[in-house]
Amino acid sequence: LTREFFTKELKKHYVRNNDTHVFSSTWNSVMITFACCGVNGPEDFEAVPPLSHLPLEETTPEACCQRKLQSREGMFVNRKACLEGNERFQNRQGCYTVILNSFETYVYLAGALAIGVLAIELFAMIFAMCLFRGIQ
Repeated sequence: LTREFFTKELKKHYVRNNDTHVFSSTWNSVMITFACCGVNGPEDFEAVPPLSHLPLEETTPEACCQRKLQSREGMFVNRKACLEGNERFQNRQGCYTVILNSFETYVYLAGALAIGVLAIELFAMIFAMCLFRGIQ
């Protein structure tokens, strides 16, 4: 799961703002949720073929536009300026970096939780052995 793999797949399968296409819908949801754009940034979409009904200058998908609330229902900060390429209204950070940082944040929490469960299990096992020896 490298940056290059995701970039290649995005350029190969992404169909802009088409929410009926599973791959595109998933990418759009990730980009909206994490407030990011593409794998490396908005420049990833320059190689994605444009849809016939969109003007050629709209290379950035709607999912890359900044929203007041990071959800599909969230209002755009400035949709028109974003789609025209104004960087001020776009999420400029790539999703690969954002998601990797999120995982790094929570990996320590998951590790601490796993060690806690392991300690409880070990204590329960020793307690069960002591009870077993007491019965004999």
